[in-house]
Amino acid sequence: ERFYFGSLVVPRLESAVPLLLTRLRELPPAEQAAIAIAFPDDGACKRFGSMFPDFPIIICSKVRHGDQRVVTIKEGEPKDKHVVIVDDLVQTGGTLIECAKALREHGSLSTSAFVTHAVFPNQSYERFTPDLFRHFWYTDSCAGTAKALEGRAPFELLSLAPAIVDMLHGFDLRM
Repeated sequence: ERFYFGSLVVPRLESAVPLLLTRLRELPPAEQAAIAIAFPDDGACKRFGSMFPDFPIIICSKVRHGDQRVVTIKEGEPKDKHVVIVDDLVQTGGTLIECAKALREHGSLSTSAFVTHAVFPNQSYERFTPDLFRHFWYTDSCAGTAKALEGRAPFELLSLAPAIVDMLHGFDLRM
């Protein structure tokens, strides 16, 4: 999609998903062979689903009851899969944690997560533990969070810098 703001400004929407796809190709072959991609809701699937044509897709559904989230598997089969939950951002992490629990209850071998924007107010990242998340990939779009997560399992930074440099090489910056 393109959005026009007038005269010479034409924003271009980019995604960090290619960083995740590159990282998934670096995993051990046995893990790669069993990967499935999960989305915490229909919205995330609509935004990112087409970017994962080579993987089985799982869609979760969440209903909020006050402060509690009830997550179910709406579509797909997590049994015997290494499931990677993909979303655009995480704050407190409640939805991702409940999604991981639902996937485990339905037989996933492991759960991991990828978000572009790891906001994590009030150190809510402490809720994410290696026993529930094998990997938690995030970008450095939130610099303070990236610094706080350095060296903490299960977190792994996928830097946006190389992707931004590559994108800028495609522009004529003399305009």
